[in-house]
Amino acid sequence: MSLGLTRTTSGTKRGTELFLLGFAVVVVLFAYASVGLAIDGTMPADIMTLGIGLGVLALVFHLVVRIVASYADPVLLPTATLLNGLGLVMIHRIDVARGRDIMEGAALRQLMWSTIAVGAAITLLFLIRDHRKLRRYTFTFAAAGLALLMMPMLPFIGMNINGNRIWIHIGPLSFQPSEVAKILLTIFFASYLVQTRDALSLVGKRFLGFPLPRARDMGPIMFAWLMSLAVLVFEKDLGTSLLFFGLFVAMLYVATERRSWVAIGLILFFTGCYVAYLLFANFQNRVALWLDPFTPGQSDQVARSLMGLAFGGITGTGLGRGYPTFNYSEANSDFIMSSFGEEIGLAGIMAMIVLFAIIVERGLRIGIACRDGFGKLLATGLAFSVCLQCFVVLGGITRVIPLTGLTTPFLSAGGSSLLANWAIIALLLRISDQARRPSVAETDPTRGSDDTQVVKVR
Repeated sequence: MSLGLTRTTSGTKRGTELFLLGFAVVVVLFAYASVGLAIDGTMPADIMTLGIGLGVLALVFHLVVRIVASYADPVLLPTATLLNGLGLVMIHRIDVARGRDIMEGAALRQLMWSTIAVGAAITLLFLIRDHRKLRRYTFTFAAAGLALLMMPMLPFIGMNINGNRIWIHIGPLSFQPSEVAKILLTIFFASYLVQTRDALSLVGKRFLGFPLPRARDMGPIMFAWLMSLAVLVFEKDLGTSLLFFGLFVAMLYVATERRSWVAIGLILFFTGCYVAYLLFANFQNRVALWLDPFTPGQSDQVARSLMGLAFGGITGTGLGRGYPTFNYSEANSDFIMSSFGEEIGLAGIMAMIVLFAIIVERGLRIGIACRDGFGKLLATGLAFSVCLQCFVVLGGITRVIPLTGLTTPFLSAGGSSLLANWAIIALLLRISDQARRPSVAETDPTRGSDDTQVVKVR
């Protein structure tokens, strides 16, 4: 149905955001205390330090939002804070199980990266006062995104880990450039599709009653397909390939409302996967691991993950009472959801999935409420990138799809993932601020009044 161009709001809801932030901090501290009581039988000595540090970080972000984006969505920041805090708790719990103190464990590094990521998100809010101005740099974002996507292929800095070439190493730092590339490419896709959606919506010939796009309009999806194949072939990374191509097809469907684009996208992607399976041993091994993870002589990570989830059952063993380091070597990164599943059970995992669903739902709601076509597509694309990444990660550890190297947003150890996902939150806050402000319809300064037309969402 068509959506109107104006929105009204009953207030800025900053008080609601502050209350939810306080609740998020309390939940994180309760989880941290549960780990200490389960392992040592005593309350952690540094629980107040953690509470003050996390509370100050959340409060600073809240005050910045109150000043520069007062009408922003009030739920996104508390939800992201809660997920980030729970990730810190689990990483600390795994450090303790491995016999690492606070100075040599991964939790301190994760806390430092969390601070840097929140600082970067705050900086982004100050720098981007109007999301529509991003359209001025459409092809700059495209070039930068593709360069980052291909950067792991460069000699000397590209790293091959577990058969995937998705990391770069510069000095003491390791970085996963695809995390930032997905944001830059989402901006490019949104800007490009706003300009071309009318042409891409046209119907060409019909096949068995199914409307197909015109052959001349197949260029963009073929280019996206070839780029995703390049990632699949040269970097051996199914997760990034699926995320990149799936994101483009989803945004293409939202822009045009043509189901034929989804069908074409699925056919192209599965064709590419089948060809890769025939040609590359690494891909064959992942498929074999997916089909039968209990076969002797291959990696037992997925099998251990399934056993850990089964051991947790419905309610879990309790935080601090499981054996995540025994079940998986990557317990704090690729398999952190399995670590949670063992200790908080299916009920806890479902609650965490609901938190991710809230972020996705708020992002889609922002896209519906936004007054300009670019903002609609950008918010929708950012929300869908979080949704698809969660599906790829959870699908991998539960054998829905082959295991990939993607990280769980906000939870997994790693600075690049935190930076990217907090940047997504900042962009959604900026778009929602303009979408929720009670004002007349605005025009895009880069295109004029033509950009105020509404993207129809079913």
